[in-house]
Amino acid sequence: MIQVVKIGGNIVDNPEALDAFCQAFARMEGPKVLVHGGGVMASHIQESLGLKPIMVEGRRVTDRKTLSVVTMVYAGYCNKTIVALLQKYGCNALGLAGCDGGVIRARRRGPKTLSDGFTKMDFGFVGDVSPTSFNIPFIRDMLAGGIVPVLCPINHDGQGQLFNTNADTIAGSLAAALCAGLVYCFEKKGVLYDKEDDNSVIPLLDKQTYERYRLEGRIDKGMVPKLDNAFGAMQKGASRVVIKHALDLLDDTGTILEA
Repeated sequence: MIQVVKIGGNIVDNPEALDAFCQAFARMEGPKVLVHGGGVMASHIQESLGLKPIMVEGRRVTDRKTLSVVTMVYAGYCNKTIVALLQKYGCNALGLAGCDGGVIRARRRGPKTLSDGFTKMDFGFVGDVSPTSFNIPFIRDMLAGGIVPVLCPINHDGQGQLFNTNADTIAGSLAAALCAGLVYCFEKKGVLYDKEDDNSVIPLLDKQTYERYRLEGRIDKGMVPKLDNAFGAMQKGASRVVIKHALDLLDDTGTILEA
């Protein structure tokens, strides 16, 4: 079974953690794809340039200046650092943005109604993707040739416009398109019952329980779009979804989602 693994900015921005993760990922058996973010580093670079990062319900608002920054960070430094580390550990990785090989084609997101039910937000140059957005024959050819694709969250519309897309969304949609297993790796051991207790991992989580915990405030902020993507991926064809700590990649730990 193909495995789609996603890592976030808190790992990408930590050299020791990233090195350890890449070593473990290189040891994973079978065909695999890595999707990465880099939002922590992108925010630092924005601030150093006098730009204020704007996050709304876990999503980055992306104007033209922000698009330039995230393209440089995600498709440049982050992507190539990860590829270099994987090559160091014997994993024949190939770093790609969505425009490379036409691997991901997105459509620009229109104004989105927020969770309050009435506020509309224009996220700027943000692209929406679905399982039909991917060049699956190209990805399968790479996997068949022993190449491990490493996808960053920059993609395009086929008309010359780049977009920024949440990496969780890319990973979830790709896993659905490939009927693959999906592993969301981040800096926590799984989905937590108590946000203040890193050991309060929920071992199994279904959609109904998730909705209850969200309403109770146990699950909020960036975890909400992550879980929305994860459950959506399962509904659309992903074979299995696990959320865990990046350094536990090869261990039987984390939160397993149930349909």
